[in-house]
Amino acid sequence: MDDVVTQVGAFAPLIISAVKALVVLILGWSIAGAIAGVVRRRINATPHIDQTLGNFVASLVKWVILAMVLVAVLGIFGIQATSIVAILGAASLAIGLALQGTLSDLAAGVMLVVFRPYKLGQYVDIGGTAGTVKDLNLFTTELVTPDNVQIIVPNGQSWGSIITNYSAHDTRRVDLVFGIDYGDSADEAMKIILDVAKADDRIHSDPEPWVRVTNLGDSSVDLTARLWCNAADYWDLKFEITKAVKEAFDAKGVSIPYPHTVEIRKEG
Repeated sequence: MDDVVTQVGAFAPLIISAVKALVVLILGWSIAGAIAGVVRRRINATPHIDQTLGNFVASLVKWVILAMVLVAVLGIFGIQATSIVAILGAASLAIGLALQGTLSDLAAGVMLVVFRPYKLGQYVDIGGTAGTVKDLNLFTTELVTPDNVQIIVPNGQSWGSIITNYSAHDTRRVDLVFGIDYGDSADEAMKIILDVAKADDRIHSDPEPWVRVTNLGDSSVDLTARLWCNAADYWDLKFEITKAVKEAFDAKGVSIPYPHTVEIRKEG
């Protein structure tokens, strides 16, 4: 019995240290999250600083605090900071090779914040993956697709890919193609499209709405309308103008033909 008590007593300091380390880790994690939240709110409340920078700095602060917490936890077990530095220095090559992808994402995150190819709330396409930027932190960019699917893109891939930012400018051009029958008047159809465009206040007068015959297809004469609007109005305008032109064509007797083939037989 005395031997059992002696063995338990030998492990008691280790158990106490483990409990202390767990408490420090939990408190440190909570404090890091709270301070990061305060930093994010303070930066985002500043008028001339956008939310992209606020989220990134908050993420940086959180990870720095967590690193300090880790040092404190190791100190509880008797591992001093100088020893940690020595160990990391000796294992720097192995750590660098193991974490090269993570370090690449970190460096890319800094570049994304500095050069700002996209910001929070903008709709972008990153290497073929499209969505609205929800978050940009130290290591990843979070996108949300129009059907509310979350996509996490490592910053290294973001920085190394072609980035198409659909929200970078205040205005966008809407291109619409309408096919009419060969028997209908192209001039009349173009006038109908222009009248519909000019009746919509969302369409800018500068640049002026533009309609031209752009293709003679197998079954239709194709008319292309180029309209300019605010970026926020792009999709609503595209859908509503398409519907309005279709209804105007119906009212004026302009036909939108079905694909068809004309067979001509020659008597031999």
